[in-house]
Order: sequence, then structure tokens, then C-alpha cells
Amino acid sequence: MRPLDATGKAQADNRSDRRPSEPSRDRQGADLVARRATSIYHSVLLGTQHLTSCRRETPMPKKPAPGKRRVKTRKPVRQRAAKTGRPTGGPSKKKLAPIGSYPEVPDWVKNRPCPRKAEYLSGPRVLPKGITGRGKLADLIDETFLAFNAGRLREGCGLFVEKMLEPDVTVGLSLSGALTPAGLGCSCIVPLINAGFVDWIVATGANLYHDLHFAFNLPLHVGSPSFDDADLQDNNVVRIYDVVLDYTNCLLKTDAILLKMLTQDEFQREMGSAKLHNLLGQHASEHEKRNGLKNVSVLAAAYRADVPVYSSSPGDSAIGMNIASLEMRGSAVTKLNPSIDVNETAGYVWRAKRDGGKSAVLLMGGGSPKNFILQTEPYIQEILKVPDVGHDYFFQVTDARPDTGGLSGATPSEAVSWGKVDPAKLPDAIVCYADTTLALPILTHYALARHAKRPLKRLYGQRQELLEILKKEHWKRNP
Repeated sequence: MRPLDATGKAQADNRSDRRPSEPSRDRQGADLVARRATSIYHSVLLGTQHLTSCRRETPMPKKPAPGKRRVKTRKPVRQRAAKTGRPTGGPSKKKLAPIGSYPEVPDWVKNRPCPRKAEYLSGPRVLPKGITGRGKLADLIDETFLAFNAGRLREGCGLFVEKMLEPDVTVGLSLSGALTPAGLGCSCIVPLINAGFVDWIVATGANLYHDLHFAFNLPLHVGSPSFDDADLQDNNVVRIYDVVLDYTNCLLKTDAILLKMLTQDEFQREMGSAKLHNLLGQHASEHEKRNGLKNVSVLAAAYRADVPVYSSSPGDSAIGMNIASLEMRGSAVTKLNPSIDVNETAGYVWRAKRDGGKSAVLLMGGGSPKNFILQTEPYIQEILKVPDVGHDYFFQVTDARPDTGGLSGATPSEAVSWGKVDPAKLPDAIVCYADTTLALPILTHYALARHAKRPLKRLYGQRQELLEILKKEHWKRNP
């Protein structure tokens, strides 16, 4: 305290710790704000958290002496409740407005006209039962393949069974990719042929060449895509992704048997690929019997059922290469005429449509076989000038995208612009983006489980007759 004078008043002194005047406090406040703003500015620039300089400095709690435990004090319950404004028994429960005060659907949505809403929502409800492991595959497809490419596969199976297998429908099957080496010839294509579910076929030559291994009883084996290919070559093993075969005892043996067939008299003429494959199928059927086998070869099954089999590019396979080698040596003369194939396949389609029936295409993969089977309609309409509207039913399984411009991924709606597919039948045109080795076994099982066998159409023996019908129609419209 300051000393008192004689009158009792505090004496004035000149010490420097007197209370500053008001202007002095304002300047100090301005300086403090400036210092804080500078600190924040540098914190942002440096990316650090120096904002603590803007807070009131508080003394740090002292550390307890060694050996002593710091006791944390808590405020009384009533003080905590008063400060937080809520009871200490748990979080506060706000009083919510009753649900009835909110409209479930706004009037502007409720009153909007939706003339086709019921139509769009008319499909089955997505509420499948749990899979038990005791059901049948066909039921599993119908009940659980509901969406995306599983849904397209279910729709394709339904289209095949309910419409494409009607008695008045002629079914063409195209095959691309290494299907027969993967065993799909034995497991799927042969059963479809025997059931009368396929009337004519277009396949890559490679599929038909590898089909002969099975008739000749030359084994293929399950392998691995990670095998060392250089080591495989050193050991005379050939790989088709994860299928392997013996180069000497399978591949070269098949070539030797095939060459011997092709030198026989019945091959020494001009012919289409259907005739060639029918002759090969006859020999393949005999080899099946000789080896004690049954229903392992597509060519053998097609020969017995009179299902014509075509190759859109016969030179692009070991069958074509063996024919070429014989011609080069002068040992045999097998002349393949692709024009015969174009005319014969168009005859099948025209006969089906002319007699009030329908034409269906089942496309396993894409490539040249897909185009060859579809081009029958542009050939009839564009080249022969015979009016028609395209194929009636279309189901393709492919892994090819449409946006790359390749035919393998071309959609049925694009095919409409070429006259390949009837535009009125686009709802019956389905594409499933999947691996054929997955989809074809499922489709085959579903068809055999849901549909009885059909009588064989035996189109191979009707080739010339059907071609004459188409020829007369062409000359009638183009004299």
C-alpha cells in the first residue's frame, strides 16, 4: 500500500507501475491483435497448427511429485447438470414433432401423371428364397438369376426354350472361341444336336479340328495358364490357356489321321464346307465306335443327325492347312467353294420364313461365325433382292464390348440397320455378357430340363431342294 500523508491521503509517487491511461490500453490492444493476426498468417503459410497463440495462455498443471498419484477432481453432479443443461443420466432427448405433421409424399409428386408406371413395375419382385443346396438348377436360374448378366442369361434361357424351340422355328448355332478343346463339344453341343435343338451350325475351323481329338481318342488335359510356355515347347506340350495337349501324340497324330482321310476318293471334288464336314463326321463316327466311345464328337453327332456344319473361314484352321498341303504336293484335290456355303445357308433361312415359320440365331461368342450366320438376311434382301425383314430371335453370349466397333460386340439393335434382325422382334433379342464356357452348360441344362426333344429337321439332306426354292424366288423378282 502507498504511505499516507499527514491528512490521511495517499501520497503520490513516481513509480512506473501505475495504472496506464485509457489511450495506452487501446494501443496495447491494437498491438495484441496485430501480433495475433501475424501469428495466424504464419501458421497458414507454414501449414502448422500455431493457433494456440490466439488463445488465453493458461498455466500448465504441475506434474505430481514422484511417487505421488494425481487425483482428478470432479465437479458435483448438480454443478455438471447445471452447466450442461441436461440430466446426468444420459444424452438429452429432444422433443420431436409428430410424424403426422410431415407429408409422406409431396403433392407435386403425388399428383404427377404416371401412365406407364404400372407397366414398368409389373416384373416379378426381387425377393428370392435362400439357396439351400437341395434345389434344381433350372429352378435356381428362374428364381435367383434376377439381375444384370445373370438376368440376361435367365431371359436367354427362357427365350430359347419358350420361343426358339417351337416346331416352326429353324435354329442356327454359331461357335467361336476354343469351345471343343474345353470339353463343351461333348458336354453341351452334342446333347443339343441329339435333342433336335440345333438345326444348322457355323463354327470356326479350329473348333472342328480339335473336335476330332475326341473322336480319335487322343486326350486333352486340364493344365494351368501359369505354365512356363518355353518349357512346354521344350517338352512337346501345347497350351490353350489352361488346357494342354501332347504335341506328338495328340496334335501330330490327328494330322496324320486327317491326311489319310483327305486322300480318299470322296474328298476329290469341289464342295462346300458342309459336305466336307459331313464326310469328316462320317469318319469321326466310325472312329468313335472303333474306340468304344459314344457322343464325344460334334462332327460325328452332326453327321448322324443330318445337321449341316459350316466354317466361315475353312483355311483358318489345321483342317484347311492339311488340305492346302495335299494340294501343294499334288496328292489330293479337295476344292472348297465358299459360294456354296453362302447360298445353302440363305436357303435354310428363306425356307423357314417362306413357309410361315421363323428363324432363330444362337450365338456363342462372336467373330466370323456370328457374321456368317447373320449375313444370310442381308444376302437375301440386299444381294438377291428378295423382300424379307431379318431373323426373328437373337440370343448371344459374348464378352466383347460394342464400343470398339468389332462385330463380336455389335448389338442386335445395330444389326437391325443391316436387315439382319427384324426390328419388330427386338424385345426377343438378348445379349448376355459372359464367358461362353459358363453360359453354354447352364443354357444346355436348362433347355434339356424344361423342353422335350424336337424332331430332327435333317437340313443337310435338303440343301439342294432349299437352294432351288431360293433361286426361283430370286429369278421371279429379278427377271
